[in-house]
Amino acid sequence: MKEELVPIYKKIALDIASKIVKGEIQTDKKISGRSTLAGLYNVSPETIRRAIALLEGMEVVKANPGSGIQILSVTNAERFISSNQDRKYISSIREDIVEIINTRNDLDRRLEENLNEIYDYLERFKSISPFLLIEIPIKNTCKFLERSVNDSRFWQNTGATIVAYRRNKEIIVSPGPNYTFIEGDIIVVIGKDDVFEKVNEFLYE
Repeated sequence: MKEELVPIYKKIALDIASKIVKGEIQTDKKISGRSTLAGLYNVSPETIRRAIALLEGMEVVKANPGSGIQILSVTNAERFISSNQDRKYISSIREDIVEIINTRNDLDRRLEENLNEIYDYLERFKSISPFLLIEIPIKNTCKFLERSVNDSRFWQNTGATIVAYRRNKEIIVSPGPNYTFIEGDIIVVIGKDDVFEKVNEFLYE
């Protein structure tokens, strides 16, 4: 998960709010003026002004020119912290979703490339290879609709292996024995030279 870049003035505002909530700054006390805070946090007065403006916007504090910064509400300080944590959490989730989508798209692309390489390999060497890779659509007349590969004893009856299947625009490689035959799927099967006849006869006898 990528860390969100939080502006320095927001970090300062959060730090002040945290000190208010923890009681390190009492509500009946005043915070030092902007110049003093600028020296304390080692930033410019403008950065402090922006931090205090954030807190004033949620009525956590009130800046009184010439007399320091007044604490208004611990509850509002808690709300300020919670609000910014929620935004950070949502931002992090958004980044994670984008990263997952990009990773999935990359995996789909690589899987398709690998399947194409297998097709190409078998096509070029089919004269010496005892195996064929074929695609067979699952129609509504399939005897094993809604049943798994394991339940149908697919391999035992055909000698073939389902290495992948296509569902809509997705390609799933190595689905395993729990794959369920669903109408509209296209299964990718590898087997010996009579695999097409055997699988079709088995599925659509």
